[in-house]
Amino acid sequence: MSLIDVIVSDVVQETPTVKTFYLSKSDGTPIGSYSPGAHIDVVGPTAITRQYSLCSRPDGRESFAVAVKREANSRGGSVALHEVKVGDTLKISEPRNLLEIGSDATHHVLVAAGIGITPMLSMARYMDVQGISFELHYFSRTEEDAAFLPLLRDRCPEKLHAHLGVPRDGQEALLASALSQAGEGTHVYVCGPDGFMTKVVALAERFVPAEAVHFENFHATEQPSADSNTAFEVELEGESYRVPADKSIVEVLEENGCDVDTSCQEGICGTCIMQILDGDPEHRDNVLTKAERESGEVIAVCVSRARGSRIVLDYY
Repeated sequence: MSLIDVIVSDVVQETPTVKTFYLSKSDGTPIGSYSPGAHIDVVGPTAITRQYSLCSRPDGRESFAVAVKREANSRGGSVALHEVKVGDTLKISEPRNLLEIGSDATHHVLVAAGIGITPMLSMARYMDVQGISFELHYFSRTEEDAAFLPLLRDRCPEKLHAHLGVPRDGQEALLASALSQAGEGTHVYVCGPDGFMTKVVALAERFVPAEAVHFENFHATEQPSADSNTAFEVELEGESYRVPADKSIVEVLEENGCDVDTSCQEGICGTCIMQILDGDPEHRDNVLTKAERESGEVIAVCVSRARGSRIVLDYY
């Protein structure tokens, strides 16, 4: 995947643990626009690649903005980025969108917890300007921890529902009350910690069809050890290759000269998704929706495997 050189043009401390980084093209040309809900890969100072949702104005062309929470158990990504200063250079990918606004929806319910507010911010700003029907439910432990809360209160106060300090056992009832009023054509969008997202996605599917529930998750699923894998054949464009137990589909394809875009290698960014022409996938990613998994038509080849002895793929 090709990367773009950018310069850090501004850094804003949003909360004690969250900073927003404004990224501009090194040559001074406009960086371009993006679709609301999109994210980018950011290669940090330690060469670790992480995915971050864009939270700048989607129609703004001068710079992109990403908000990064400094995680206490960080493996180096967020900690290193929090040391970045104005004038430093980074590399980013082109925007990709796993959380696109449903074009056929009549109403949109945005649900965010913690740093999960970042994709919802761009979506809410876009919908508010475009006059699209939506409501935003924002959960945070405290007001001090709620990044962008003042901005949201200023721009869309009547559509914002800030749930501050709500205990976990009270979140479901609160959301169930809101979703019970969802009319036909409502779509739900979710972003936040793993446990929160699992709970909200399951709850939302009680009120709207599964295909109307959208989510974004940048946390990798723990993968089984290679000892539990079995080998199989993968076919692409008429050529077959053996995938051993200790290698992924994408590793084998790349070793044989096949051009497959990859990024996270953890099943969370969606870059490596390919089309399934034949075979039964064993999904191990954290990016496909329930409907996509059940369709058996696509697979994230960086982590997922075949259940049988053979799977036939094509470029997506």
